[in-house]
Amino acid sequence: MDIELQSIKTNGNHGATCLSDKLVSEGNGEGVVGASDGDVLLSVENAECNGETKPLSHAAENQRILGNTNTPGETGAVCRINRELNKVVFWKVRLWMVIIFILVFILAVILISLSVCSAIHEDADENFDPSLFKVPLHFNGSFQLPNVVFTEDHLTLSSNESQALAANLQEKMADLYRSSPALGRYFSRAEIYAFRNGSVIADYQLTFLMPEEEQDQLRNFTLSREMVYNVFRQFLYDQELEKTEMYIEPVSLKMQRH
Repeated sequence: MDIELQSIKTNGNHGATCLSDKLVSEGNGEGVVGASDGDVLLSVENAECNGETKPLSHAAENQRILGNTNTPGETGAVCRINRELNKVVFWKVRLWMVIIFILVFILAVILISLSVCSAIHEDADENFDPSLFKVPLHFNGSFQLPNVVFTEDHLTLSSNESQALAANLQEKMADLYRSSPALGRYFSRAEIYAFRNGSVIADYQLTFLMPEEEQDQLRNFTLSREMVYNVFRQFLYDQELEKTEMYIEPVSLKMQRH
């Protein structure tokens, strides 16, 4: 087998050397062109005019392998924003500090404004002149005290036992209606005027006062018998069942408007 060697060509003093081995088999006329197993392949860029070559950047190759998808344009935009935010406005104060201060200031102004508005706001329904409420409206009725045993002392309100029981019941009813958002401003007084036998049945009277110019509307709606009765009855259903004299049987409540 004959081996033909080709001449080595160079481009300048620093040119790249190219060597090609060609194996020719004359016996069967077939030729195989290949490279030896020990060849090392290097990636190079196109040679410049003087024949020099440059290897590919290892940093660029690593970036490609790691999958970094940020384009140079995006990276440059982020860098410009960072530079702008870190610019010194005056002394040691930077732009990002000024932006944060402005945002905090705006938030503080909003909170202070809301606080001031809520403090000076006056509910028109809370402003009324009690001296204008002159027209009386009475409701009479009765209820039963199942935990009180009727005695002769309950026959008259002048006895100490009757006076104490009446005072407690009157205070209970007054607190009930004064705390009512709808009826509180019109309520005047609650009075127990008699006790009757049958456990103990208390007869009571409720008095409300109305302004003259609104009395017709109040009689039909706010101070109607249904409204006043339902407020009292709901209170009785909400009370706890206590073994005291103050417990009122809800189903025993009766009321009429006079």
